[in-house]
Amino acid sequence: MTDAPAYATLKELQRSLEAGECSSRELTQALLDRIEALDGKLGAFLRVTPDEALQQADAADAARRQGRRSPLLGIPLGLKDILCTRGVATTCASRILRDFIPPYDATAVARLRQAGAVFLGKLNMDEFAMGSSCEFSAWQPTRNPWDPTRIPGGSSGGSAAAVAAGFCPATLGTDTGGSIRQPAALCGVVGLKPTYGRVSRYGLIAFASSLDQIGPFARTVEDCALLLNAIAAQDPLDSTSAPVATSDYTECLGREIRGLRVGLPREYFIDGMEPAVEAAVRRAVADLAAQGAEIVEISLPHTEYAVAVYYICATAEASSNLARYDGAHYGYRAAGTRNIIEMYSRSRTEGFGEEVKRRIMLGTYVLSAGFYDAYYSKALKVRTLITRDFAEAFRQVDVIATPTTPGVAFRIGEKLDDPLQMYLSDIFTISANLAGIPGLSLPCGFTAEGLPIGLQLLAPAFEEARLLQVAHAYEQSHDWWRRRPELA
Repeated sequence: MTDAPAYATLKELQRSLEAGECSSRELTQALLDRIEALDGKLGAFLRVTPDEALQQADAADAARRQGRRSPLLGIPLGLKDILCTRGVATTCASRILRDFIPPYDATAVARLRQAGAVFLGKLNMDEFAMGSSCEFSAWQPTRNPWDPTRIPGGSSGGSAAAVAAGFCPATLGTDTGGSIRQPAALCGVVGLKPTYGRVSRYGLIAFASSLDQIGPFARTVEDCALLLNAIAAQDPLDSTSAPVATSDYTECLGREIRGLRVGLPREYFIDGMEPAVEAAVRRAVADLAAQGAEIVEISLPHTEYAVAVYYICATAEASSNLARYDGAHYGYRAAGTRNIIEMYSRSRTEGFGEEVKRRIMLGTYVLSAGFYDAYYSKALKVRTLITRDFAEAFRQVDVIATPTTPGVAFRIGEKLDDPLQMYLSDIFTISANLAGIPGLSLPCGFTAEGLPIGLQLLAPAFEEARLLQVAHAYEQSHDWWRRRPELA
């Protein structure tokens, strides 16, 4: 197929479908063909579901002939393999769930299904969303479409790479400490982490329940807004789903940003950041100023503790959440064990990968007797201070602008032996999860080697519309989103 439909936006695809220029079946088949031809070099998909996708496409075409209209009707999408999908294996890229086929949809998946979307398959990720590079999948690493020797970011690396490679116009991922925004930045696409509680977590296989959030990847800010429209709503199946009204998030797009105050936190421009990243982000901020925004230097003084706090809180919750995978009820069970203790031990040893085991052990340690107060309890108090930092900052500014990552995509294998350096890849994204606020990454330039650079925007809780307004204003003044990787 040509690149044209592969790199079309949701709005463009919907216009083509409405005008009868193509059918959903034709569009879906074209993308399935592209995935078959090119994904062997990238590994974005863990499993492609062509039969189900074409059935959904035929149903969408029939619904359109009967007069149904929906922004996502007949649009092919991809789903991160951590979102329960009825009748389709959902493994979290882990051997311990390799045979798990959910009998139900996650609420976000169900809402897309109701909107008439077509599901192409399940996307690769770091096992149980624990990683920053998509190298910790039990099945295969995912490679960056801009340079296949480099990582796409993680944990939603497959979701970001699929959009960048033109396999899907949009995908869903999850963000626990940056797992949407970081791979979006490294793959040159737009990624949105909504406010905690804005999108239901029902059917999202848990990593850290107070941090996890589902959100979209897309080629443009407008496409992210369209997906957010579909998935954002209070859900009685999720007790943490917030009773806060949603709106049409496309209505804010196109509004000028003159008079808005954009905060620039001094703690996010640090020693060790790649010069090209800092230069691109500062140019982006200057562009916002040229559009009439007021740039205000601010301080988020507890930022330096964010990584430590995150890796205490997140691993503690992971230790608890992953205790359910013991070989007794569902998931992998080791064969030939002599007693229940051996079954537990061998099932978890053989079923979990090294990074997951590392985080379970860290979490169990900080929750153990004698260490709870020294680590976990103290981390919760500092998490409150980080949240207060943002609350104080948003009394002075409307949005905050930062780099999404301190560097561009690193080479596959480069940081596998240095977990701390890997964890620092999320140094600029973690705080938003700890505070529960929305964050968005969008392209703001490329290095001389042609690697994408991301601008991160943060807003107060439930102010996704403001976030999208500012992001769209910047995006429209540049053509970064129109660039495409060269795929053989």
